[in-house]
Amino acid sequence: MTESKQFGFTTKSIHHGQEADEATGAVVPMLSLATTYKQDDINQPRGGFEYSRAQNPTRQQLETVLAALENAAYANAFSSGLAALAGVMSLLEPGDHIVAGDDLYGGTVRYFTQVLSKYGIVFTFVNPADLGALENAITPKTKLIYLESPTNPMLRLCDLRAVSALARAKNILTVVDNTFASPYLQQPIELGIDVSLHSTTKYLGGHSDIVGGALMTTRKDLYEKFKFHQKAVGAVPSPFDCWLLMRSIKTLSIRMERHCENAQAVADFLQSHHAVEKVYYPGLASHPQHALAQRQMPKGFGGIVTVDLGSRERVEGFIRQLNIFTFAESLGCVESLVCYPWEMTHAAVPKERRLQLGLTEGVVRLSIGIEEKDDLITDLKTALDAAIEQVAVAK
Repeated sequence: MTESKQFGFTTKSIHHGQEADEATGAVVPMLSLATTYKQDDINQPRGGFEYSRAQNPTRQQLETVLAALENAAYANAFSSGLAALAGVMSLLEPGDHIVAGDDLYGGTVRYFTQVLSKYGIVFTFVNPADLGALENAITPKTKLIYLESPTNPMLRLCDLRAVSALARAKNILTVVDNTFASPYLQQPIELGIDVSLHSTTKYLGGHSDIVGGALMTTRKDLYEKFKFHQKAVGAVPSPFDCWLLMRSIKTLSIRMERHCENAQAVADFLQSHHAVEKVYYPGLASHPQHALAQRQMPKGFGGIVTVDLGSRERVEGFIRQLNIFTFAESLGCVESLVCYPWEMTHAAVPKERRLQLGLTEGVVRLSIGIEEKDDLITDLKTALDAAIEQVAVAK
């Protein structure tokens, strides 16, 4: 399958770049574990392969699939989401300025403030939902706008089409972390964004058994620079991780549909429970950007639900009583997880900023899996009721 745009998302995820092997007829992509490749003569590598860090047949197939999922021309696969982020940041030089969303994954904030800042990269963090604030933060040295949409963990959205129009008018590169939405729910490239970034560990992998990252773009110049970074730095996924990821991508659409269905049901339930202070989910009419979510994510609103339980004491009791939900970091997998951002994923974010975002000690992030939704709701209700009772007894 070469001309992928004429096919639907699921068809592309199963077939694009994954034709039956010519030599054996195998319908599953072949796993190439070789680290080095025989060359026919000086400067004559077979099929363009020389050394697996530079390129590998399995990784090449994966990158072809990844590009097709977002209707991009190119994709680069990395060993983690942060490695993909480092690939983007390799475009910058000392003194360059980045406008970034103020509600980002804690690991991204740590990388920006504790690593890149030492090399002279300057950051301004703004509310990604406020286009005016975004524009006002731009300086003559601004080279890049970096955003998440939806954000982690407060699930705020950016108007990607508006951001891309603003940036193009000023010749500024745009990068959006599309991990929370996945390519199935949101298409940043189609909305004018230059680079779509993913932690493929999450929904694209979906089974808690792969660590990876990816960059998708329509710009060949950026692709070539990312490719150079892959080779120069070596932050590339193993062939087996690439093979596993292609396997997982085949079911991405049906998994995302179930994630969304379950998350909507969970959010509706939590919104009605007396122990819950606030529920953050783009699929709720109460979400301040619900209309934008309907336009920008027409197939669904994702599998993450963030909940404010009001206090750390309630959170501790709630987590201890859960049975189906596993207390763990990460997200986007088939099993349901609960995370405590204050001490886990966002501990690197300054306390003042966390509180400004509404990320208090009472907030938990739920990654809703694909189990039976009634079982998930029962598990949550039981844990919430028990947490309320425990706090009341303690007082």
